[in-house]
Amino acid sequence: MGGSCFAERLGDLTPLTEAEHRSLERLEVRQRQLRRGAVLVRENEGAGELYVLKRGMLMSYVLLDDGSRQILRFHFPGDMLAVSGLVYRRSPETVVALTDTVVCPFDRAEMTGIVTEHPRLAAIIMAVNQMERVALTDRLAALGRTSAKGRVAALLLEIRNRMRVLDKGIDGTFTLGLTQEEIGDATGLTAVHVNRMLRQLEDDGLLSREAGRVTFLNEGALARMANYTDRFSGIDLSWLPAAR
Repeated sequence: MGGSCFAERLGDLTPLTEAEHRSLERLEVRQRQLRRGAVLVRENEGAGELYVLKRGMLMSYVLLDDGSRQILRFHFPGDMLAVSGLVYRRSPETVVALTDTVVCPFDRAEMTGIVTEHPRLAAIIMAVNQMERVALTDRLAALGRTSAKGRVAALLLEIRNRMRVLDKGIDGTFTLGLTQEEIGDATGLTAVHVNRMLRQLEDDGLLSREAGRVTFLNEGALARMANYTDRFSGIDLSWLPAAR
């Protein structure tokens, strides 16, 4: 089978057939390179194409009435982007490259073939979208119920766990790749407040930082303080029909 990062991600959840794999490969035929800071999709503009993220990292955000930015999601290789284009004519969010990236654009009509020819595959994609929705719901709930320190800790755990989906060798140390402003825009804090919370987490002996890398020193205590649940593990897809 050829290389498809989207197929690789779905295949980590449940084995794919060769036909399903080929169907996903068709979504990654075209490639587009983006430099850090480039806008892939802009809020309220026409939403025609969808994308598979091949390499790099992006974020989705909305602009609030006061001009501030609320980051909704961070995207990693194997993610499908601009999925709202299946429902809305105009994008409800902006998608921006956080690093130099490669995305694979495809027309939303390609999803027609997947749904009609591979309904099991469509169900797996739906399950992945549910995982992302629940993770976003957790972050939304944390904005109202968790301390500032807990919100920062939860985001660090989420980023590490998403990276570990791609690289099983990642343990307690990882390169964060986010600015304190970006962390703040995802957690509802200012960059100054984020800096203070990171220092407190270090003073509490829960993590250490050096040269852009974060090391969890007491992951259990960090997760308890953040009231964090890893939504990208413990998946149950036993309801899926058998592969044919």
